[in-house]
Amino acid sequence: MDPVQKLLIAVVVSLTTLLVIVGAQVILIIIDLRRALKRLNSILEDAILGGGLIRPEKLTGVMEILRRNKKMKSHGQAFREPSKEPREV
Repeated sequence: MDPVQKLLIAVVVSLTTLLVIVGAQVILIIIDLRRALKRLNSILEDAILGGGLIRPEKLTGVMEILRRNKKMKSHGQAFREPSKEPREV
């Protein structure tokens, strides 16, 4: 066997092993996401069926968690004091 063939076999075996490990991790992530969605669904069902056990103001926290585009710097900017300069209409 040539050294090139040995190297090729080693690369194929290592890449196959790596692909199997990554695939297992993807499956675990999908299972975890499924559990989280079931939990969120039960919370939302309780809010609707419970006749207002959870007010809509409390559900906004759940929606904020799901938003990924919002950064920590942008939190609180909506609550800034309005500028004291008069607006031009």
